[in-house]
Amino acid sequence: MMPDRVLVTGANGFVGRHITPILEREGWSVRRAVLHPEGINKEFVIEPIGPNTDWSAPLEGIDCVVHLAARVHHKHEEHAVELYHDVNTAGTLHLARCAARAGVHHFIFVSTVLVNGRSSDGRAPFSEDDLPTPEGLYGKSKAAAEAGLRMLARQCTMKISVIRPPLVYGAGAKGNFALLTRAVRLGLPLPFAAIRNRRAFLAVQNLSSFILRRLAHTDPGSNFELFLVADEEQVSTPEFIKRLAVAAGQRPRLLSLPPKLLTNLLGLAGQQGMQDSLIGSLQLDTSKAIATGWRPQVSLDEGLRLALLQTERT
Repeated sequence: MMPDRVLVTGANGFVGRHITPILEREGWSVRRAVLHPEGINKEFVIEPIGPNTDWSAPLEGIDCVVHLAARVHHKHEEHAVELYHDVNTAGTLHLARCAARAGVHHFIFVSTVLVNGRSSDGRAPFSEDDLPTPEGLYGKSKAAAEAGLRMLARQCTMKISVIRPPLVYGAGAKGNFALLTRAVRLGLPLPFAAIRNRRAFLAVQNLSSFILRRLAHTDPGSNFELFLVADEEQVSTPEFIKRLAVAAGQRPRLLSLPPKLLTNLLGLAGQQGMQDSLIGSLQLDTSKAIATGWRPQVSLDEGLRLALLQTERT
């Protein structure tokens, strides 16, 4: 019997590098769609991803698609509306329509919790039932893709699963996780000791295990399912930094700066995104994901240890 065949877009990105070997170990036949070739077997170079990408060869004989590829950052974001739309919205929907026509059974789209918003301060944890209030070009482009996928699910038999993760950390992660890791390893003092928030994080191993669970256990009923996924523990920013320092074998150096002053300083520095992601709360209700039978495979401490250990080996 032939193994199930899955196409992974963005296979040589941060999440893709983690999940493709896991899928192969679980018996999947993995086909990789990448922007830059690495000479790996079953690799398709797709450039650019957009509304006119030719997916005919990569999708031939494919059973499932895991769509990871996305435009995440742009140095001149205010001028990049069309770029975010073409890749994250139009590119996603074009791929999904091509997949449905090719007879794909299940399409998994990794979106972002920014579709819910940047902060859960003053309210209950975010859930799948909330009305979308996306933030930034990235969040808005993902929200538009989700809306289009929901409509597509009503018109075809292909199952569509949307996953909204918070900050995903692990070996090779960029953004705020990479900045915090570098600061902790250098022993730099960080002014977050007075922050009293609660934030969700997601180890890349836990994201991978949830994707694997969705591929292996397709629910009957609705063609469209949305999930918020996070680690079991949701901790404050200073607690996360302490755990990160322990994983790095360092003593955490946290200074106490009044949150209002810290907020103002980050605002003056034009770091609104960092302000929201380090000072505000971002709590998620993951009960729907848990109800599928999935459980996070690694704890926060273990995920951080693996992230730093694997980073040292690369």
